[in-house]
Amino acid sequence: MEDEVVVTRKGQTTIPIRFRTKYNIEEGTRLQVLDTNDGILLKPKQSTLDLAGSGGRYASPEEMKKLLEKIRDLDA
Repeated sequence: MEDEVVVTRKGQTTIPIRFRTKYNIEEGTRLQVLDTNDGILLKPKQSTLDLAGSGGRYASPEEMKKLLEKIRDLDA
């Protein structure tokens, strides 16, 4: 199935509801805009919540906390 959208004079368009639902795109969602050989790709950006726990295979929560504290001390 193919969808067609219109671009406004400000360069804005509406993402069809079936894609917004499928990819959980709602008001305020940030999208990456990528230039590909096939055209433009819009891709939801990962939020901090999406990344939560992603470092679990590299360090324990306690080790992560110590590392964050060390980084914060260096920034101060």
